[in-house]
Amino acid sequence: MFKIAIEHVKRHPGLMPQLFFILLGMGGASLYLVRLAKGPHVTWNKKNNPEPWNQLDPTYQYKFVAIDTDYKNLKKEGPQF
Repeated sequence: MFKIAIEHVKRHPGLMPQLFFILLGMGGASLYLVRLAKGPHVTWNKKNNPEPWNQLDPTYQYKFVAIDTDYKNLKKEGPQF
């Protein structure tokens, strides 16, 4: 399939930017999915760590972009589990 795409690009050079941006988008989406899968709210091993989100420090910035939140001044509210 990749060989066929290369042959089409050789015949029609205008397809090169389109192929480049499609591959760039697919790569970026794949990297973002890997980043989401490694997040603190995902449990891959329920035996050793059933609730990993309870072990996070209140100053841990878990959001990708935090515009108004200053995580350095946060204090944990609620009981310790």
